[in-house]
Amino acid sequence: MNATADLLNLVFLALAVAFVWRLWVTLGQRTGRERPPFDPRLGRLPPGPSTDSSPMPQPANDREPVRGIAEPDKPLWTGYAEEGSAVARGLEAIAAADPRFAMKPFMQGARVAHEMIVEAFARGDKAALKPLLAKEVYDGFAAAIDRRVKAGETVALQFVGHDRVDVAGAQMDGKRAILALRFVADIISATRDKAGAIIDGNATTIRQITDRWTFERDVTARDPNWKLTATDDMLE
Repeated sequence: MNATADLLNLVFLALAVAFVWRLWVTLGQRTGRERPPFDPRLGRLPPGPSTDSSPMPQPANDREPVRGIAEPDKPLWTGYAEEGSAVARGLEAIAAADPRFAMKPFMQGARVAHEMIVEAFARGDKAALKPLLAKEVYDGFAAAIDRRVKAGETVALQFVGHDRVDVAGAQMDGKRAILALRFVADIISATRDKAGAIIDGNATTIRQITDRWTFERDVTARDPNWKLTATDDMLE
């Protein structure tokens, strides 16, 4: 009986030693590369040590970024006139009379209008010119087109682009906003007589033109469009 009990004790002892040894092999020799256990509170695997020496991307911050103090708006004339100049004062007066007025869209529209008018005049398109010009200017353009047609002359023109557009003058005159611009542009233009011979310009050479145009608009009118009212006078 005692021999049997001693034998059983030895068996249990051997099993215990084997269990402890296996447990030490499994848990006592971690290298730091093992997959970390699942964390039920997070619903995901917690971060473990990285084997990459490069920095890991950081998670996005859920909070709104700290916003700095907004910079004050720049004056309307910035980039178009010198501070304290007559042009700067004129632009401020126009903006005061018409809160919708802004320089960037006006200058973009003026560039488009200049190109459209130059091209329409070259091809003798009175219908395209009429809505863009004040009556006196339109009458002058139309008369020049009629003289050209009567003489049998034609103009071939290609508008290459603007080199620059500057504000030459700005003012309010009653309810009229007045802006004078100086356009410097490149074109290819040739005028031919009725026989087809070139009498002005060149059919292949780019040349530069400079136009000084004045645009006006009644700031109390519902029509937001500006019209060309002069093609040579400069506001002082």
